[in-house]
Amino acid sequence: MLFNSFEFIFFFLPVTYFVFIYLHQKGSVQSALGWLLGASLFFYAWWNPKYLVIMLASIAFNFIVGRLLIRCHASSKLLLKRVVFFMAIGVNLSLIGYYKYGFFFIRNVNALFGTSLVMESVVMPIAISFFTFQQISYLADVYRGELGPIRFLHYSLVVTFFPHLIAGPIVHYRELVPQFADQKLLIRFRDIAIGLTIFVIGLFKKVVLADTISVYAQDAFDAAALGQSLDFFKAWGGILSFTFQIYFDFSGYSDMAIGLGRLFGIKLPVNFNSPYKAVSIIDFWRRWHITLSQFLLHYVYIPLGGNRTGPGRRYLNLMVTMLLGGLWHGAGWTFVLWGGLHGIYLVVNHAWEKIGKNLGNAAFGRIVTFFAVVLAWVLFRADSLPSAVYFFKSLAGSHGFLSAHVRSGEIKILYQWAWLLGLMGIVFILSNTQEWLCRFKPALHAVENSCGHPKHFQPQDRMRQALFFWYPSSFHAVCLGAMAALSLLLLFIEKNSEFIYFQF
Repeated sequence: MLFNSFEFIFFFLPVTYFVFIYLHQKGSVQSALGWLLGASLFFYAWWNPKYLVIMLASIAFNFIVGRLLIRCHASSKLLLKRVVFFMAIGVNLSLIGYYKYGFFFIRNVNALFGTSLVMESVVMPIAISFFTFQQISYLADVYRGELGPIRFLHYSLVVTFFPHLIAGPIVHYRELVPQFADQKLLIRFRDIAIGLTIFVIGLFKKVVLADTISVYAQDAFDAAALGQSLDFFKAWGGILSFTFQIYFDFSGYSDMAIGLGRLFGIKLPVNFNSPYKAVSIIDFWRRWHITLSQFLLHYVYIPLGGNRTGPGRRYLNLMVTMLLGGLWHGAGWTFVLWGGLHGIYLVVNHAWEKIGKNLGNAAFGRIVTFFAVVLAWVLFRADSLPSAVYFFKSLAGSHGFLSAHVRSGEIKILYQWAWLLGLMGIVFILSNTQEWLCRFKPALHAVENSCGHPKHFQPQDRMRQALFFWYPSSFHAVCLGAMAALSLLLLFIEKNSEFIYFQF
């Protein structure tokens, strides 16, 4: 079930929410949470009920292992704790390996050794990477002694809570369990207003912005995959279209997840913070898929040794971490190379900083970082390595500068570039969602910002206040209503599309 579907917006969400509110108002927080758990399981089973069995087995296994680790720690059975921990990590990684990387492994073994191994057809369970990585982080925290016993209801709800279940954010148990365990969990009108506001913004980003510009990216990458005419102008238009498509697609999902959580009185962590405003690649990875970056930092990079060893080992650790991060995104060499390219970017960035250099100023740093990220998106989006190579050649002008076909479709091209310029303005000039609502701290770890207060603004500043900061007002209500209406209209006209990160 997609957040941007009529089934979700007009059936699942209202039924789930009003029953939750009813149970909550009756004074039974645990019953309300039990209902929320059942609704989240139904939400996951909507695609295919057999996926639910796999997820439930994973939850039961990791919960039992977590309890066993806690007992081993309490009784100082350190060797047994170590054995149980690494066995459980192996089981979790094997689950991902079989469903997500089985065909990739078999295909490469056959190509490398000339064998003819076969694997029966399997369909990857949705969100397997997210709910498995989340539980790996739980086991790691318990193993380190950072988490104690957790009720099964709360544990299961952290894993399955539908706003973050399919594509993140990857949450820590210490972030959500205290919220679920709070017997005074309150649902206030402020939460409803903030939650609906953020959800509508996210829906608008996905349906109106991301899905509209995606057509131009699809045309360009389809041409590259088929070896068709792809001139310099069309190639750059295509990759920039994808650059903003994935930005608003993932930003939209992140907003919708936070908005949905806030409706239920739960704050989810910020997962997206204007990454194209980054002044370096290091800064980019602090802003793009923040919770995944934190996971890779704490559970891959630091255990490998982090920066505690010499520069050479540190750079190796960076490369390994980013290669694994690329592989996490998909079972293909294009994703591995995408991760590797970002690993090289990070190594260069850290080495550059080590010798005390910078990119001159923030504006120049943003430009260099932005185009480095844009070029890397080619590998991320391309269907295969040959089509990626073809696309890179087109970006360099090897297949012509401006074909007659492009010139004949001048109006369509102008429309595309008008969209791109508009999206650039939104990305580089306007506040992001978290900044716009910063006075109300809409999420965990929200970025601090000087928000200002409406009553302190002079009449000539009110437009700036309205554009850059949200507060309850009829003006904002009308704007959000128009955004919601336009989004629903487009959903009615066009078939709703999956979020890009659903495939991971």
